[in-house]
Amino acid sequence: MPSIDLNSDLGESFGTWKLGDDDAVLSVVTSANVACGFHAGDPRTILDTCRAATENAVRIGAQVGYRDLAGFGRRFIDMDPSDLTADVLYQMGALDGLAQASGSAIAYVKPHGALYNAIVTHREQARAVVDAVRSYDPTLPVLGLPGSVYLDEARAVGLRTVTEAFADRAYTPSGELVSRRNDGAVLTDPAEVARRVLRMVQEGVVEAVDGSTVAVDAESICVHGDSPGAVEMAVAIQKILSDNDIDISAFV
Repeated sequence: MPSIDLNSDLGESFGTWKLGDDDAVLSVVTSANVACGFHAGDPRTILDTCRAATENAVRIGAQVGYRDLAGFGRRFIDMDPSDLTADVLYQMGALDGLAQASGSAIAYVKPHGALYNAIVTHREQARAVVDAVRSYDPTLPVLGLPGSVYLDEARAVGLRTVTEAFADRAYTPSGELVSRRNDGAVLTDPAEVARRVLRMVQEGVVEAVDGSTVAVDAESICVHGDSPGAVEMAVAIQKILSDNDIDISAFV
């Protein structure tokens, strides 16, 4: 039976500001990209998310990002690579401590937001993130966009790379994500999103914004926990995959 990992960005609430329904999403996904406090998440929220992930047998990934709470990590920061490496190490260590206190540990690393998009082409920052992961634990896989220099740099030093596609984001004809500044960048119709995911898994393609077909080679599919209707989309994806004899299971 074919299978696919389903991941989601979680633990992003901050204090009294609540974002998403982490508990509901954790009942569906197999991997949780947990905020590390730099772009979102406070210690209590992160700890609660780690505990809930552990209870649901969901793997915990470190979602590292720029130090940008006000911008939710979605603004590019032109950082010195050494500073970025240190920031990523700091975030990994903090999340791993909370995960271990919950009976688990971080199992992979996935950059967030503007950092994720930057290291598709920004080689210095890509190398800085890779240096942090390799220094912390060279056995940790890294999630990234197919064709990114980030995955190239990770492979070059022997890190396990995991390619992912996005259920609820629009694609450019070149296979990159449409900027959130553009209309239609985020998809919200659960039925449409579910059909897209099924096609990604079965055919390895997705329709770009111009109607062209883009190849996607994905071991994991992301549905954003902060997207409108995230729970409904996750459930719809789960159902359509199950109906087509596709198993949702963590990447190995």
